[in-house]
Amino acid sequence: MYLPRKLDLGADLTKRSVLLLGPRRTGKSALIREAVAPDRTYDLLRADTFQMLANRPSLIRESLRPDDRVVAVDEIQKLPVLMDEIHGLIETTGTRFLLTGSSARKLRRTHTSLMGGRARVRRLFPFIAEEVGDLDLDRALLTGLLPPIWLSDEAWVDLGDYVGSYLQEEVRAEGLARNIEAFSRFLTRAARSHGELLNFESVARDAQVPARTVREYYDVLADTLLGHLVEPFRAPARKAVSHARFYFFDNGVANRLVGRRNLAPGTPEQGTAFEAYLCHELMAWRSYTRREEPLTFWRTQDGQEVDFVLGDHTGIEVKLTSLATERDAVGLHKLGAAATLRRKLLVTRDQAWRRLGDVEIWPWRAFVAALWSGELTSE
Repeated sequence: MYLPRKLDLGADLTKRSVLLLGPRRTGKSALIREAVAPDRTYDLLRADTFQMLANRPSLIRESLRPDDRVVAVDEIQKLPVLMDEIHGLIETTGTRFLLTGSSARKLRRTHTSLMGGRARVRRLFPFIAEEVGDLDLDRALLTGLLPPIWLSDEAWVDLGDYVGSYLQEEVRAEGLARNIEAFSRFLTRAARSHGELLNFESVARDAQVPARTVREYYDVLADTLLGHLVEPFRAPARKAVSHARFYFFDNGVANRLVGRRNLAPGTPEQGTAFEAYLCHELMAWRSYTRREEPLTFWRTQDGQEVDFVLGDHTGIEVKLTSLATERDAVGLHKLGAAATLRRKLLVTRDQAWRRLGDVEIWPWRAFVAALWSGELTSE
């Protein structure tokens, strides 16, 4: 079953080649097959295709026909040497190349020129609410929005396969961590810190690895697109924290790593998952619509905070409550006193939109719809 995706690569491919990045199983191959329909596709996850091109990379060039409009190469990071051939073909032919990858590390190290201008870099995320229709929020908070997991009738089992067979094997295959056992301990500890401020020393103690190694491991998660770093917003009137927050790219993956099979209503874990889900919608929206303004968070050293700040003009606080009160808006008021905000938004499970003074209460479903329609960001 294929659900159409919000990311439209067609306009990009009329102008230049595209490098599409995203964690494994986010639907890159399905998007290529269903929405792009290239003239030919090389899938480097197939052993025969990988071996053929590894032995003779020039086959990409030798097999190219004059009427080939789009050629796709899936999981290009498994054979970076192909980038040299593709680089030359982009320069000398009218064919567009659609390259996909689940790790940017090797490509960034060896082919920054291709990534930096000759191919437009796009990113694919797990499903967003608009792609699945009537989103079951509780299900999304627990088992996440990876396409094959969302469409599965055995989500927890399939998440286990993903975590065990992909996350650790991918790291081993790509040589991204020398000690897979230590990295496995780190993954579990990092999943427990999903949505929290980064604390390398604390994670290092629990994972039994040096703090400098923990820093490297977080870089691995960022390079393989398995997480988002949200940097702190610097409001001039108050001293803000300097540490970033880290969110796993998918709630289901984070929950499976720590063995969390349920989210009790009203618990901090459910609240964090709700916040992470909205972070996911905001990150996907910024990427798909090419918004350049940053997404940050605000937190002072005395504990005042706002979950997200869009640019320097919109504060977004996330609360799991079904009936927001003034108490839930304290952080937005504090940030408004420290910086000039155009809008203060409180996203909750309330049933209807309303106002508390200058704070707008948004039901989460209406907030997500307004975000993607452009209503929230129109001047």
